[in-house]
Amino acid sequence: MLRGTRIPNLRPYQRPLFSVPPSLRIKLKFTSLSGPQGSRSLDEDSDNFLRWLEQKAGSQISSVLSIGKSAYGRSLFASKTIQTGDCILKVPYSVQVTPAHLLPEIKSLLGNEVGNIAKLAIVILVEQKFGQKSEWARYVSRLPQPGEMHNMIFWSEAELEMICQSSVYQETINHKSQIKKDFLAIRLALQCFPELFGDITHKDFMHACALVGSRAWGSSEGLSLIPFADFLNHDGASESIVFSDDDKQVSEVIADRNYHAGEQVLIRYGKFSNATLMLDFGFSLPYNKQDEVQIQFNVPHHDLLREKKIEFLQRHCTPIAKDVNGFNSSVESFTIKEVGSAKGKGKGLPQSLRAFARVLACTTYEELGDLAKEAAQNDGRLARRPLSDRSKEIRAHQMLLSRITQLIEEYNAAIKSLVPISFPPMCETLARRRQMARDLLNGELRILKSASAWLKNYCATLTTFTCNCENISD
Repeated sequence: MLRGTRIPNLRPYQRPLFSVPPSLRIKLKFTSLSGPQGSRSLDEDSDNFLRWLEQKAGSQISSVLSIGKSAYGRSLFASKTIQTGDCILKVPYSVQVTPAHLLPEIKSLLGNEVGNIAKLAIVILVEQKFGQKSEWARYVSRLPQPGEMHNMIFWSEAELEMICQSSVYQETINHKSQIKKDFLAIRLALQCFPELFGDITHKDFMHACALVGSRAWGSSEGLSLIPFADFLNHDGASESIVFSDDDKQVSEVIADRNYHAGEQVLIRYGKFSNATLMLDFGFSLPYNKQDEVQIQFNVPHHDLLREKKIEFLQRHCTPIAKDVNGFNSSVESFTIKEVGSAKGKGKGLPQSLRAFARVLACTTYEELGDLAKEAAQNDGRLARRPLSDRSKEIRAHQMLLSRITQLIEEYNAAIKSLVPISFPPMCETLARRRQMARDLLNGELRILKSASAWLKNYCATLTTFTCNCENISD
């Protein structure tokens, strides 16, 4: 049995799928949650869609769920009481859309550089072109239109500027470039079928890729669109996920709590930060415990040991990235998570970040040599222990604190600029994206503030300890 997560859009890798013995499923411990419910309005054609899918599958999909509409778009609601541990839906593989549905004559023309996301996007484009003649017409017609999607690849340059402090800004630009690259890679193949793709544009392909990236789950086929199941919305606190059983050839969802009739039923797509949710799925959470911040540090140009330190870091740590010209870059990126307590152990601050700062604090070749010897004598990792010179240990962490303080100021200024403006009235799309930007920046600011508090406490503790030692020696 496979545990599936939705596949983040256009990433060069897939989220891992974990083997879970069928016998384990009934032993799972579920927790209650109070996720967003939204208001419900019935989808007039929902019963017809479910009947069509069940007829196509030759089996029942669900007897306890119905399609409705909420503030989050098309959603699934409990049509009757659901108990914790109930199987709420089963979707056979036979009615899931995968890259295997790609027409052989098209597939034979695609190069190896074309991945499963692009292939599945082409499948969607083909079925859209077939219109009502498509066997998947009832499903494809229910997929969101570009104007209904808020994935960040659809944001304008001005909208992206709202979150330029976050690393997801550059990620979005990279994603857009990847889509364009993929489109150029498949365009020649598509041109061989003008009756299907004669007027397909880059925007059409981008929309199809966004649909795949926001709705597909990992599967034995690489990716699978799972009709009906993909109407389930996300709650990061939910324990309900999509299980796929290759032996039974079915994907199913088990309820993690009780639901009353009329309640929206939620699952967890994966443990994703707001940056990932916004980039890949087009929404954010007001408070997301999975939030994290990617920050960059560099070896300053005025550092007399700059070249030596870059070489030293390259030799003892992860390889230094190369810039666009192919030269070694002095910039390193680190991901910070929320630090639970200012007086705790600093869990959330990566050891590699603190090691980098300790290297920066060195002022002589001998000190760098001492760090190398210490690493060789222990587990091989560089500068994972406090520097013996407490003043330099403090200096190393003060450098981190200075950089994080700077980022906090930048984030505060960016959030202040996003205060709602009453006049002129904002269009609904811009207002929604401004709120997403606030959620993202507030979450990352919370992470930075927690790191700042810990660093301040660490430096103050070391300073006090050093002063006490000096007083004793006097």
